[in-house]
Amino acid sequence: MSAYKLSFLITALLFTQIAFANEVITPLPVNPIYDKKKAAVGKILFFDPILSLDRSTSCNSCHDLAAGGADKKEVSIGIDGLKGNIQSPTVLNARYNFKQFWNGRAETLLEQANGPIHNPKEMGLNSLEVEKRINASHKYKTLFSNYHDGPISYLMILEAIVEFEKALVTPNSKFDRYLRGEIQLTELEYAGYQTFKTLGCITCHNGMNIGGNSFQKMGMIIPYIHKEDYPDLYSLTKKDYHKNVFKVPTLRNIALLAPYFHDASAKTLEEAVKIMSKLNLGYIISEQQIKELVAFLNTLTGETPEILD
Repeated sequence: MSAYKLSFLITALLFTQIAFANEVITPLPVNPIYDKKKAAVGKILFFDPILSLDRSTSCNSCHDLAAGGADKKEVSIGIDGLKGNIQSPTVLNARYNFKQFWNGRAETLLEQANGPIHNPKEMGLNSLEVEKRINASHKYKTLFSNYHDGPISYLMILEAIVEFEKALVTPNSKFDRYLRGEIQLTELEYAGYQTFKTLGCITCHNGMNIGGNSFQKMGMIIPYIHKEDYPDLYSLTKKDYHKNVFKVPTLRNIALLAPYFHDASAKTLEEAVKIMSKLNLGYIISEQQIKELVAFLNTLTGETPEILD
């Protein structure tokens, strides 16, 4: 057994033991803090294809807020019909991720927002052209004037988008309300939460975002196919043990986010929990355990962010 696998298994054991003594998942804040004036401008920018070279693609094209903030397609389509090489993750609650993108190459939401605009397969626009378009727009000059006088910089445009993304928090899921002692879970949902902890799922999916706070290898116990063009951690470090290592995705609103995994290979929650239990935990779980886990995962759907009402 490799040192990496041994470290994972030890961590899993420790987290499982801790989980029985203390909750390692915390509720999302009900009233997230963000700049409302900037976020209002960012909301319009998020849906506007003006930020793409051929004016065909917006942020929402790949992070569809009507579909849980992700993309229902296996890979997103950018300018000129160009395809990406990984399934787009949700932007909901992304402010609580410790890094952004599947391989964590962006440390902040600001870095993340900058990436797709410059990516030649996504929006394909340079910062000078973005500034030129926005400053030439009477609409945007009026919108930015609510909190800024003078020319609109590229940084200000990114900051507005980021402030909108900070507002995309989905509080008051059934599970959050359970954690706060406001309601009880059903027998099946509660059994699912106990199974979630007992099997070790909570090793990787913990914290406020129930994920998004660590890197883990897909295929820890049973190896998973690796493709050289995947933007995994290996694509940054070129270390073999980083192949198929990704930022752990959040499980919040997971019932809305099919298809699942970086390659969109699992089409249902049932399929996803069955595969992950086998590949990363080494368990062949029963049909009853699948029902329990899916019932629990369905309690993680939160309210629509207030800014989208």
